[in-house]
Amino acid sequence: MSGLFWALGASIVVSLVSLVGIFSLLLKENLLNKILIFLIAFSAGALIGGAFLHLLPEAVESQEAHSIFLNTIYGFIAFFIMEKYLYWRHCHNGVCQIHTFTYLNLFGDAVHNFIDGMIIGASFLVSVHFGIVTSIMVILHEIPQEIGDFGVLVYGGFGKIKALYFNFLSALTCIVGTIAGYFVSEKISGFMPFLMAFTAGGFIYIAASDLVPELHKQPSLKKSLASMAAFIFGILFLIIASKTHAH
Repeated sequence: MSGLFWALGASIVVSLVSLVGIFSLLLKENLLNKILIFLIAFSAGALIGGAFLHLLPEAVESQEAHSIFLNTIYGFIAFFIMEKYLYWRHCHNGVCQIHTFTYLNLFGDAVHNFIDGMIIGASFLVSVHFGIVTSIMVILHEIPQEIGDFGVLVYGGFGKIKALYFNFLSALTCIVGTIAGYFVSEKISGFMPFLMAFTAGGFIYIAASDLVPELHKQPSLKKSLASMAAFIFGILFLIIASKTHAH
C-alpha cells in the first residue's frame, strides 16, 4: 500500500501545478490583457502537441491504430456536439457572456488530468522509482498546458480567481485517476487507449476550431507574428517533453 500513498502524493503535486496561474495575480490588468493572446496561442500549440505527441502515440502502442483514430474522430465529434449545445444554451443573438470553449477546455483538461492520474497510479504499481520518474514527466508537460489553460479561461470571460479555482477543480481529477489507475486500469482492457484517443480528438477540436481562429482576429502584423511564434513554441515545448518522456 506504500505505493498507493506515493502515487497519491505525486498526483496531489501534479494537481497543484494547475495553480501556476496564480502568478498572474501579480500582473496589472492591462498587462495581463496584452499577453492573453500569446497564452491562447501557446495553449493551442500545447493542445496540438499534447494530442499528437503524447496521447495518440501512447494509445497506438497498446491498441490497433485504426480503432484509435476512429476514437479520435469520435472525440472530435463529441466536442463539436457539446459546443453546439453550449452555444445554444448560453448564447443569444450571437452574443456569449462567457465563450463556450472555456467549458470545453475545462472538460477536456479534466479528462486529460484523469488520464495522467491513471498513468501515475499504474506506474507506481511497477515500482516507486518508476512512478516518481513518470510523475516528473507528467509535471513537465502539465506546466505549459496549465499556463495555457488559465489564459484560455481568462480570455473566455472568467475572472482570474474564478479561472484559478475552476482550473484547480479540473486538475483534481488527477487524484481520482490515480486511484483508478492503481486499482482497476489493468482490469478494464482497452479503456485507457480509448480515453486517450477520445481526449486527443477533443484537444484537436478545441485548438483548431476555437483557439486558432482567435489568433486570426489580430489586426496587427507584429502581434500576429508573435502569436504564431507562441503557437509554435507551445508545440516545441511538448516535443521536448515527449522526447524526455520517451527516454
